Amino acid sequence: MLSFLLPLAVFLGLASPPAIEEAKDGITLAPDSEARWIAFDLTPSNQIRFEAVLNGRAVRAVLDTGLTNTLATQDFAARARLAIGRRQRALAIGGGVEVAWAPGGTLVMGGLTRRGGRIVIPDAPGQDRFGADLLIGSDVLSCCALDIDYAVRRFRILPSGRMPFTGHTAPLSLQHGSEVPVTEIRLGGARLRPMIVDTGDGAAVTLSRAAWTSANYRGATLTTTLGWGIGGALVSEAAVIPGFTLGGSTLPETEVRIEGEGGYSTAAGAAGRIGTGLLLRYRVLLDPRAGRMVLQPAGAPATPVLRSTSGLLLGAEDAHLRVLHVMRGSPAEAGGWREGETICAADGVAVAGRPIDWSAGTPGRVVTLTLCGGRERQLTLRKFY
Repeated sequence: MLSFLLPLAVFLGLASPPAIEEAKDGITLAPDSEARWIAFDLTPSNQIRFEAVLNGRAVRAVLDTGLTNTLATQDFAARARLAIGRRQRALAIGGGVEVAWAPGGTLVMGGLTRRGGRIVIPDAPGQDRFGADLLIGSDVLSCCALDIDYAVRRFRILPSGRMPFTGHTAPLSLQHGSEVPVTEIRLGGARLRPMIVDTGDGAAVTLSRAAWTSANYRGATLTTTLGWGIGGALVSEAAVIPGFTLGGSTLPETEVRIEGEGGYSTAAGAAGRIGTGLLLRYRVLLDPRAGRMVLQPAGAPATPVLRSTSGLLLGAEDAHLRVLHVMRGSPAEAGGWREGETICAADGVAVAGRPIDWSAGTPGRVVTLTLCGGRERQLTLRKFY
């Protein structure tokens, strides 16, 4: 886990879901859609970001299968002069939010064109963290199959039923009501389902508290971590464990996050979510209408999960770093670090614009950190989860 990374877990569950078919009626695929690869990059939150076109305007978009309805940021909605309609409350990771609706217009991405439908605009904090203007959800994506080649950083949209490559196969369907893709995993002998397959979530695996308890997993050391959803920041427990089974394949070491009682997954009727932090190890085919997800392992061997050894989750602000969260059981917690403190130098070197490699550095290393007020504090790194 990168101590400076805030995975953006974005999912919008409407209290009263609209008729999904209203949007799908306007979706068409070009005959050569299979040949139209779409290049993408990964945002700092592990999201698939690419260029699409909405109403003739180029937009930065994120591929977000865990989102029930395509979403536009307030800033983009204002710039594009989207016609704002009725408002309602919606369920989101990080807390409930108020949303407004706008006509969907004409959306083009690769060989797919959607005419009509609707776009949701949330009144929520932290929209600058999205790194995009538009988050394209399952109201568009569930029509078809997605072939995502993380190694080459490209994806394409295929007619359902195509099988362009082989690999480990897991069941995949559309959750009733939300229409997001769901599968299942096994952990500690427990069959956990439904698990939302969420390309908009930068974490690897997130479980509801009930799902984690039912697995009765032994031997995990739990800490705490921080993430962001549409509803704002949220703290969850986290552990690094082996032993997940997905599609008949046992996964290597994986970070799992555990939501608190009454967390988002429970409210959404799910056991948890599988995010890009896990999926990017593979070439992935998502085809819920054909009932399958195919995972082809990347050529390179799986690397160990990058763990914090400091316990400081940090955000970059101008010429300093701000402590956003202090992980439970960490050297930082033992050293009395607090949220909101600011760091201007590490081992005498200014932190501005530099990688925060020391925060997940070699256990036993002693780092001298200079707070922006001038005080120096030492932190001895160690493996604590």
